[in-house]
Amino acid sequence: MKSQHKIKEWRERSKEALSLTQRDLREKLRSLRFLLVSGKLKNTQEVKELKKDVARLATLLNSNSSLGENQGSRGATVLKNKEEKHV
Repeated sequence: MKSQHKIKEWRERSKEALSLTQRDLREKLRSLRFLLVSGKLKNTQEVKELKKDVARLATLLNSNSSLGENQGSRGATVLKNKEEKHV
C-alpha cells in the first residue's frame, strides 16, 4: 500500500520535481550499496525497495513525456502502415 500512495503523490508533482526526487533516490541507493558491501547495512530489504521506487519514477517520467509528445501522431502512423499493407 505504501507504493500506491507514493505513486499517487508523484503523479501530482511536476516533471522537474520528479527528476529531483529520482536523483535523490539514486544517491541514497548509491550510499546504501556502499554500506551493503562494507557489511554495515542491517536492512537489506531497503535496497530492493529503493530500486523499485527508482524504476517506478522512471516509468512515470517516461509515460508523462510520451503522452505529451506523440499521443495523436503514433496512431495515425500505425493506421497508415496498415493501409499500405492491405493495398
